[in-house]
Amino acid sequence: MGAGPAGLSAARAFRRLGIEYDQYERHSDVGGIWDLDNPGTPMYESAHFISSRTMSGFHDFPMPDWFPDYPSNRLILDYTRSFARAYGLYDGIRFGTSVDEVVPDGDGWSVRLSTGERRHYRAVVCATGVTWRPRIPHHPGHFDGEVRHAVTYRAIDEFRGKRVLIVGLGNSGADIACDAAASASETYVSVRRGYHIIPKHILGTPTDVFAEKGPRLPLAVERPLLTGILRLLQGDLTRLGLPRPDHKLLESHPLLNSQLVHHLQHGDVAIVPDVARLAGSQVEFTDGSRREIDLVLFATGYDWAIPYAPDDCFDWAHGRPHLYLTAFNPRQRNLFGVGYLETNSSAYTLFDQVTNVLAQYLHDQRHNPGRASSFDRKMASDRPDLTGGISFIGTERHSAYVDSHAFRDYLVRVRAEFGWSGLEPGMFDRMRVTA
Repeated sequence: MGAGPAGLSAARAFRRLGIEYDQYERHSDVGGIWDLDNPGTPMYESAHFISSRTMSGFHDFPMPDWFPDYPSNRLILDYTRSFARAYGLYDGIRFGTSVDEVVPDGDGWSVRLSTGERRHYRAVVCATGVTWRPRIPHHPGHFDGEVRHAVTYRAIDEFRGKRVLIVGLGNSGADIACDAAASASETYVSVRRGYHIIPKHILGTPTDVFAEKGPRLPLAVERPLLTGILRLLQGDLTRLGLPRPDHKLLESHPLLNSQLVHHLQHGDVAIVPDVARLAGSQVEFTDGSRREIDLVLFATGYDWAIPYAPDDCFDWAHGRPHLYLTAFNPRQRNLFGVGYLETNSSAYTLFDQVTNVLAQYLHDQRHNPGRASSFDRKMASDRPDLTGGISFIGTERHSAYVDSHAFRDYLVRVRAEFGWSGLEPGMFDRMRVTA
């Protein structure tokens, strides 16, 4: 269920192996969060892809060469829809229909739709995304101004002439702060910790392309090399008001932004500490300072949820469902999740990697049940380390984090163990219905 990028990846993998499926999408078209017209999307007009077009995209369906290095949300939406058209995926999607309930039913799953219909399925793939339930912190005191979450933000004019406080400095928070810098009368960003800010280009090359060039280096070599390059390019960012990071480079989700440092250097954005309390027209910070503020915008992330399935159908910890290889549910057979991961690369390529395995496992349940049962046993006991040796910081977000190289390498081992095929050039060609 869900016709965003993760759901479309699963649909293509199922079609290749002749696995019959129904796909439900509550909105009117494919694209998920990338469609600004979808109610509740966290997307905003200035949003761009955080990974480069070169390193992103579905397997055997590269983004066009004429795309810029970092495509806009509109280009990503067009690209996603062209992918669905190219492989005839629209034919299998029922739009304007959501799934309201998924419960165990004998040897399968009973699914209740928003239309009131109830269907029985052998397996259910949850691909409904992780950025639909905004997380809003609570602070003591009362605020006379406007308080919103970033999920409500769309366009730069919303900041015109206002004194804006953005709470949180993830990638969306940094982007929105740069929008505010060009429109608001004053822009402040409240942070609890320091960040390593990575520019989108290094020596004129997209940063993820630069990182992939040449041989793969051990972490003990790669990290100090990248740290030195960043220090050479940016200098000491504490002079701009950012706290010194309490973690090493790569131990948190990359903050990829080339504009924020510019605005800090020019005084268009100022860094302030964590919020202590709200005080009428002011906000007080943990260092005792205060600022007059008109708008507080929380860029504080999202809580993951699979609201249509009972909580005990997944093993939840730190606000994240435990999923073997980011998709398989050790607690309930044939209830899967695709897209429930955090990673340091383009997620699209990882979706295809894992849905390729998922499709072959479901195919084996009918055509090679012995092998499928062997995988069930492995899933129950296997606890692979997918961190790539990186000690990620201990936040909820990073509890489900995987290093993309470690993830791909381990999937190679799993496929070899069970005789499953990898992603090969041309493997989906026979499914193409458009050029």
